[in-house]
Amino acid sequence: MIKAGIYGATGYTGVELAKILDRHPSVEIVFTTSERSAGQRLGDIEPISGALGKRPLIPADSAPIDDIDVAFLCLPHAAAAKTAVTLLQHNTRVIDLSADFRLKNVDVYEKWYKTTHPAPDLLGEAVYGLTEFARAALPDARLVANPGCYTTTSLLALQPIMAAQAKMRGSIIIDAKSGVSGAGRAAKAATHFVKVSNNLAPYAIGRAHRHLPEIEQVIGWWHDSPPPVIFSPHLLPVPRGILANVYVQLNGGMDETAVRALYETAYADEQFVHVLPAGELATLAHAVYSNNCVISLTMAGDMLIITSATDNLLKGASGQAVQNMNVMFGEKENEGLR
Repeated sequence: MIKAGIYGATGYTGVELAKILDRHPSVEIVFTTSERSAGQRLGDIEPISGALGKRPLIPADSAPIDDIDVAFLCLPHAAAAKTAVTLLQHNTRVIDLSADFRLKNVDVYEKWYKTTHPAPDLLGEAVYGLTEFARAALPDARLVANPGCYTTTSLLALQPIMAAQAKMRGSIIIDAKSGVSGAGRAAKAATHFVKVSNNLAPYAIGRAHRHLPEIEQVIGWWHDSPPPVIFSPHLLPVPRGILANVYVQLNGGMDETAVRALYETAYADEQFVHVLPAGELATLAHAVYSNNCVISLTMAGDMLIITSATDNLLKGASGQAVQNMNVMFGEKENEGLR
């Protein structure tokens, strides 16, 4: 059995993670932590029945680190990195769902997250856990940086066209909408029901969102001279899911048939990435409550429009974290996932 600990188990991603690991046939959850809810049970925070709901929540400093093989960090940035340092000193493998190890350049991290990085020496070691493109590095990884939800949705949409070194002009435009759970459990004025209901609100549009440097970093690994990205996220009045329309202006050389062949070949053997047939468009309903990314392709002249849908709490967070764990420990990649 893989013995696991969950830090920050009461947030949306922590709860989803606990549910997945609880049904995983090769995992034993050893502990679940929460600072604010220590002394309570997981079922006191979230309506969960059975043994999982009775699981006690303990403070992080009481967690039996030496009893686990892997720790999942569902913690705020900076706090996650400090916890990771301690865990690695105990030879515990770490899957971090925060942003602390996603960016390889410490100056970029500190610019966007407005804090000093607690462990910059680990940035080079961390494996960027976009599972479909990290498999070779995962089995030996001590530290995995789980990608962001917007980022996962956008990068899976872009990878085949970027890796093909397609000629492009102008900027890549990512117009994305997220369910309210993407904003986290903490109460914020912008996510109150009266603000969200019957509304669609853009935020941090252009080049202002923290996921922007993460997206540009990774497409720079795939393409020799990638265009800049304009990223426009929106808050959608639904509980969960991300839908992104990604606009890429091609500069000749590829028609719709060639683009479709590129995507269908790239994802032919992927169990969690699905390219829809011509004429079908991806929707939230294709992806929510699953670990899938569903992609559709539309050509308007030289403009390629890639529509990509995921569940922000699953493929965009906890599901992908378990997918990474499965590869790390030699399990079937889809074990515990659906």
